[in-house]
Amino acid sequence: MIKALIAEDELLARERLVGLLQKQGDIQVVGACANGRATISQVRETRPDVLFLDVEMPGIDGFGVLDAIDREQPPIIVFTTAHAQYAVRAFDIQAQDYLLKPFDEDRFQQALSRVRAQISARRHNGRPGPAAQKGERILVKSGGRVLFLRVREIQWIEAAANYVRLFVGDQSHLLREKIGVMEERLDNNLFVRIHRSLIVNAEHIREIQPCGNSEYLLVLKNGRSLPVGRSYWNHLDQFLKDQTNSSL
Repeated sequence: MIKALIAEDELLARERLVGLLQKQGDIQVVGACANGRATISQVRETRPDVLFLDVEMPGIDGFGVLDAIDREQPPIIVFTTAHAQYAVRAFDIQAQDYLLKPFDEDRFQQALSRVRAQISARRHNGRPGPAAQKGERILVKSGGRVLFLRVREIQWIEAAANYVRLFVGDQSHLLREKIGVMEERLDNNLFVRIHRSLIVNAEHIREIQPCGNSEYLLVLKNGRSLPVGRSYWNHLDQFLKDQTNSSL
C-alpha cells in the first residue's frame, strides 16, 4: 500500500482529496492536516510515501513544512494550490507534480500515475532518494495548467523564434526558451541537435534515410520524418556511433 498524507487548510478541498484517494485500491490515507505544524508532526509519525501539500496554510506554509521534515527520507511531494506563482519554486525543490485548483479527476489521476511510477522506482532501487534528479523534468504552462514534463518523454524539440515547441506523444507545448539554451540544458547522451531548428531524443529514432545530395531524413518511431541539416550530419553520425559503442 502507498501511504498518503494530506495537508490542506480548506475543509472542502481536504475532504475532496480524501475522497479521491480512498477510491484507489492501492493507497491508504494516513492523515489529513489543516495546518503546517500538524503536517510536520504527521510526516514524522506516519512516514508517508506521498504528501499532498497546499502552499498557503496558517502558521507554517507548505515550503516551511518541507524545510522542517527529514530531507534524507522525504515523501514524494504533490503540491495542491490555487496559486500558479509558486510553481517555479516547487520545481526547484523537485516536487513530483503541481496541481492547480480547481483540478479535475483526470488531472488528479495523472499525478497519481507519476507518484506510482516514482514509488516503484524507489522500491526497485532500494533507496528513498529525492522525487526526481535535477534536469529530469521541465516545467511548462499549457492551457492554464502548470505541467512537469519528463524529459525522457520528449520526442523532439523545434525552434520557434524565441520559443521552443516540445513534442510529447500527440501533444506539443510551447516554452519561452531559445533552442541553443535548451540544448545546453539537456543530457547530451540522450538528445542530439540535427538541425539549427531541431533537437531529437535518440530513444525515439527509428532510422535514417538518405535523400541524395548528402541530405538525410531522420525517421522517428512514431513515423514522423525530420530533416538533418548538412552541417549537423557529422555531429549526428558521431553521436550514433558513440551510442552504439557504449551499448556493446
